[in-house]
Amino acid sequence: MERDIKILAIESSCDETSAAVVVNGRNVLSNIISSQIDIHTKFGGVVPEVASRKHIEVISLVVQQAIEKADITFDDIDAVGVTYGPGLVGALLVGLQYAKGLAYALNKPLIGVNHIEGHISANFIQYKNLKPPFVCMVVSGGHTYLVYMKDYDKFEVMGQTRDDAAGEAYDKVARAIGLGYPGGPKIDKFAREGNPDAIKFPRANFHDENSLDFSFSGLKSAVLNYLNQKEMKNEEINRADVAASFQKAVVSFLVDNAMRACKLKNVDKIAVAGGVAANSCLRETLKNAGYENNIEVLFPEPILCTDNGAMIGSAAYFEYMKGTRSPLSLNAIPNLKLGER
Repeated sequence: MERDIKILAIESSCDETSAAVVVNGRNVLSNIISSQIDIHTKFGGVVPEVASRKHIEVISLVVQQAIEKADITFDDIDAVGVTYGPGLVGALLVGLQYAKGLAYALNKPLIGVNHIEGHISANFIQYKNLKPPFVCMVVSGGHTYLVYMKDYDKFEVMGQTRDDAAGEAYDKVARAIGLGYPGGPKIDKFAREGNPDAIKFPRANFHDENSLDFSFSGLKSAVLNYLNQKEMKNEEINRADVAASFQKAVVSFLVDNAMRACKLKNVDKIAVAGGVAANSCLRETLKNAGYENNIEVLFPEPILCTDNGAMIGSAAYFEYMKGTRSPLSLNAIPNLKLGER
């Protein structure tokens, strides 16, 4: 019988400090998350320097809590996994340096993990029997990707955003209509009060009709222009209708491209990952489209959609099993691309 592999994983790419203990890439013994949302809300978004300082304050406690909740000791772990990109460089460095020190002190292997691959791996935790090949859509505040998962460590990027990520567009539009930060969940909730067909916001058109790329900067600008024109004419603005119409434009773009990607690869399964995967409109619309096209749609539970250590632990396990070991000279790479090592 093969021995269980326990990974202690650390995630600090943005404004969540998280540590988790994951067994064999799929079973979570602990997943501690210290969120900074309340801190950054008053600034209207994440302030990198503030985020870095908060990571420094809480990381030791978060890691200790992860070990205690898992009911193991540091000696029981087989490796230390850590996000080294992409993300905010200062925030990444806090987690990375802590993980390197821990790996050195414990004489355990260090495994650097791509944050985006971590999001994808959240589905291996949620769905214990999930195996490649399948299509995955990663939608978060900083990333929007359509990925064909050939194997656990083989990724083909089929489409990606050419400008703003979906979550970034949500934050900017939420700020414009006075909802504040974080924009995604606030628009999702507020949009239920509005009419999604009230305003016809445009979708980006590319010269290549076969492209599966995304673009949300034009949509964001269209919303801002609509608001400005209404204000100049001193006309009443139905903010709920704006939120609902904006959300419909984003979600329809994501869902249409996702279905096309599945058909191109002839797969009957799509997994969704990232913070926007918690969006109720996206979940409902994509599941309906999947039903109509005989495609199974998989969403992780909301806690696994946000940045968290468990997803990093899952990704680190698959790297560990194929022999990946990172040097203690590993540095943070804020613009790390999917599939890069």
